[in-house]
Amino acid sequence: MLLHACCAPCLTRGLDLLSGVFCVTVFFCNPNLAPESEYQKRLDNVRLLVDAWNTEYGSDIDLLVPEYASGEFSERVRGLESEPENGARCGGCYALRLEKTAICAKQNGFECFSTTLTTGPRKPASAINPIGAELERRLGIPFFAVDLKKGDGYKKSLVLSEKYGLYRQSYCGCAYSVR
Repeated sequence: MLLHACCAPCLTRGLDLLSGVFCVTVFFCNPNLAPESEYQKRLDNVRLLVDAWNTEYGSDIDLLVPEYASGEFSERVRGLESEPENGARCGGCYALRLEKTAICAKQNGFECFSTTLTTGPRKPASAINPIGAELERRLGIPFFAVDLKKGDGYKKSLVLSEKYGLYRQSYCGCAYSVR
């Protein structure tokens, strides 16, 4: 499985649930993150978590990181800058990141793809999973739909984030969500 990771705290829940079922490769593709220092901080924490997870559980989880390309996000959400949180801008952002994940999964022979986006309380699986299903239909790579909030998933991510000493951001990630 190619598992899109939005941040390390959300990835804790994804690894907790999925790494025992799938051979997981983490894909840190987040051109939405701003400023670049925030992108780097989140990437550093994903690396820290993957390394700690591999050590603690004897796993062999790989991490793929495409080049940071914030212009892709800006182009995708042009005209939606003033949309409220969870509006059309967020849908465009989810679609961009899931599409890049699906394409990478297909090009590199993964059996399926998924995302950790559904861990956060402000990220509805009902908005995210249909995007994955549409990409599955369009690109022919299976999407593993999951709601990582279920079963106290978000609370579990808080506990695991504390255990691993992870940075917990105070905003979604894009320049518009800071407000």
